[in-house]
Amino acid sequence: MKRPFAMKRVPLLFTFALAAVFSVQAASAETLKTVKDRGMLSCGVSQGLPGFSSPDDKGNWTGLDVDVCRAIAAAIFDDPTKVKFVPLSAKDRFTALQSGEIDVLSRNTTWTLSRDTSLGANFTGVTYYDGQGFLVKKSLKVNSALELNSASVCVQTGTTTEQNLADYFKGNNMKYEVIAFQSADETVKAYESGRCDVFTSDVSQLYAERLKLANPADHVVLPEVISKEPLGPMVRHGDDQWFDIVKWTLFAMIDAEELGVTQKNVDEMAKSDKPDLKRAFGTDGNLGEQLGLTKDWFSRIVKAVGNYGESFDRNVGAGSKLQIARGLNQLWNKGGIQYAPPIR
Repeated sequence: MKRPFAMKRVPLLFTFALAAVFSVQAASAETLKTVKDRGMLSCGVSQGLPGFSSPDDKGNWTGLDVDVCRAIAAAIFDDPTKVKFVPLSAKDRFTALQSGEIDVLSRNTTWTLSRDTSLGANFTGVTYYDGQGFLVKKSLKVNSALELNSASVCVQTGTTTEQNLADYFKGNNMKYEVIAFQSADETVKAYESGRCDVFTSDVSQLYAERLKLANPADHVVLPEVISKEPLGPMVRHGDDQWFDIVKWTLFAMIDAEELGVTQKNVDEMAKSDKPDLKRAFGTDGNLGEQLGLTKDWFSRIVKAVGNYGESFDRNVGAGSKLQIARGLNQLWNKGGIQYAPPIR
């Protein structure tokens, strides 16, 4: 008499399992649906950091972090202009993501264990491998950070900078005085006015902020890099599909450079019979659809912002005012550590 009862239970349990699967799938598509319904991606950026995210006098945003958001918009809408850029301070950036004010945070933010586990958010990759450094006036005749004993140091609060600074000076038995400010602009102005001897931040930011000084050539970035600062975009926990879309948008830019696909040759390369290019361009398989996008998602991204190398050079590298060398951000097969999983 137990057999009929057991047979009735199996379909019921199977139904519950299916319901759970569909429930998870429905939840996972929430951010993409929200963005599509809104007709616009909401992207959290800095309040103005040349090379990464900064507006011109007409409100047009450019930068490496900006390109990531434009690439996401291109993948979804086939239109890189469908982005609302939300300028955020270091203090407010995580709250804006947690509250849903923004869909993605693309704002020179360092990937750390504590941030990965305590903020209800996930990092999706590394757009720029950075490290903390020091900016000083040439008139001080300082050639090394090890000569900064008893220096006063300007820092911005709400960043990883303060802890790195403390670790470095303690580790080298040096004394220092911290002068902290809420915003990057306040910090830079204090440094330029002479309220401190040194300005410390990520090296990329030091190069960018130096451009804002009255006489940039009077200041030098010291050679020491005292920390690991992998900078990358963040999304909220709980939406795996959106996590995948943002992650693979960045990966597509990096893989495009490795595959030799550029803004100029993208249409020609799309005709290739090479298996890896056919998968990327969607002429073989349905990888785009698996992301919740279209077959031509890869083409859309490259046409909109170029490959990673093009974006790097245009915004922070040889083609920019910053003139930052690729260094660690060179592709893995060209001496750097920038690397993306394969599109297959």
